[in-house]
Amino acid sequence: MGRFLLSRLVDGIVAIWGVVTIVFVVSRLLGDPAILLLPVGATEEQLQQLRAGLGLDQPIWEQYLTFLGGVVRGDFGNSFQFMRPALSVVLERMPATMALAESALLVGVVLGAVAGSMAALFRGTIVEGVVMLLALLGQATPVFWLGLLLILLFAVDLGLLPTGGYEGPASLILPALTLGTFTTASIARLLRSGMLDVMKDDHVRTARAKGLLPGTVFLWHVARNSLIPVVTMVGILAGELLGGSVVTETVFSWPGVGRLIVQAMEAKDFPVVQAGVMVIATIFVVINLFVDLLYGLLDPRIRARR
Repeated sequence: MGRFLLSRLVDGIVAIWGVVTIVFVVSRLLGDPAILLLPVGATEEQLQQLRAGLGLDQPIWEQYLTFLGGVVRGDFGNSFQFMRPALSVVLERMPATMALAESALLVGVVLGAVAGSMAALFRGTIVEGVVMLLALLGQATPVFWLGLLLILLFAVDLGLLPTGGYEGPASLILPALTLGTFTTASIARLLRSGMLDVMKDDHVRTARAKGLLPGTVFLWHVARNSLIPVVTMVGILAGELLGGSVVTETVFSWPGVGRLIVQAMEAKDFPVVQAGVMVIATIFVVINLFVDLLYGLLDPRIRARR
């Protein structure tokens, strides 16, 4: 288990280093930040002063090492909009993003588990066909389009829920449903497939031959043994929900990190963009590390291969 844990930790560190490098390269490919930040008509002297203040007059390798050191310390510089540390600005918005992602994940796990189980139990019937059709549509529907559709239906036409922003728990319903639709569809399809495979196993036939009740067989022999791939999928989807929250938060004006990043890009507030991307990427890596460890505990064969 120790080697397995060490291996996953090394993989996680390498992944975070890769994200840091990509963020640095992309920020340099966007052009000279001094030109982007100063108004049109700025003098060369003003440009040189700003470049020196941002450390852009140093060799590129020195800029990279400085940036890498700042990331390790959690220092991304001050926000150009808020005039305070960019990381603190991002962390202030993190609770809203986490609340949205957790709600969407809960919606996806509950609805996906119910839908996938029904499709497996009623294989070959219209129930399975309807569930699989809805799951396919759920995976194919763009988040922004679904969000706008739900706003028009439940907020504008019916007036049941807020159109956006945060006005209490009710404001979380539409964004969570929008963001959780893809998760619901993915879990439903994966769980159905896993259950159908497990139903063919010898231990399930043996349990039925012993005269166990169908519900007991399904819960203790089919459902339990179908959860390992679902656990992995939930971990992957949890990370994707953080990235996918950018679109959802923008559509619903949700005060989270995703919307903050979009606003920072529009305002050319690069420190906030970099801090936001790094925070989300780090959480994504940590979640996947946790899922890998849990996967190894559930299936000893994974640890043995490591």
